[in-house]
Amino acid sequence: IISGLESLEYRGYDSAGIASVTNKQINIEKAKGRIENLKKDLDMEIPSIIGIGHTRWATHGKPSDENSHPHKVGKITIVHNGIIENYVELKKELEELGYKFKSDTDTEVACALLDHIYSETNSMEQTMAIFKDKAKGAYALGILCDDHMHHLYAVKKDSPLIIAIGDKEKYIASDVPAILKYTNKYIILDDGEFAKLNPEKVIVYDNNIEIIKKEIHTFEGN
Repeated sequence: IISGLESLEYRGYDSAGIASVTNKQINIEKAKGRIENLKKDLDMEIPSIIGIGHTRWATHGKPSDENSHPHKVGKITIVHNGIIENYVELKKELEELGYKFKSDTDTEVACALLDHIYSETNSMEQTMAIFKDKAKGAYALGILCDDHMHHLYAVKKDSPLIIAIGDKEKYIASDVPAILKYTNKYIILDDGEFAKLNPEKVIVYDNNIEIIKKEIHTFEGN
């Protein structure tokens, strides 16, 4: 994950973070500034087979550890590219439901919304389908759930997201360079689609929560 983030450093960022599943717990490390600052706090020897990472440009809230991704609310942990345009409205609704926020970000609001929907549906597939109807704007999300730590979930709208296919690994990324060290095969997730990944397979769903087949592309460039 760190390698993938480093391959996208050219885009610029003001903070970095990572969440990994270890011993059936989600551990989050994040830091303001360069990826090097984050790496100082990471023990690379701790075994983990699933995780998400992110580098952030501040859009909502100043650069800080609190505003850095990943965010965790309840049973949901996410990283997010894009902007949730109706996050102020959603935040007010969620605060009325008892949610309290630690950051100034639209991402934490999206995380709380996912947690609330999941608490009512108890299904990540239904949760992502409902989230797409409630969240306005552009987003690409990588999602972990405490109840399903053997899976990684992804959903996108108007923000790039690919799913890379390795031999016994699967990845999500915002762009191809992040995964070329490991594989040149990938799926493009289209708007409104969402996916469930584990090391063995990728399942992609459409708006109706129906499983669909996706073309696997091969990157031929340098």
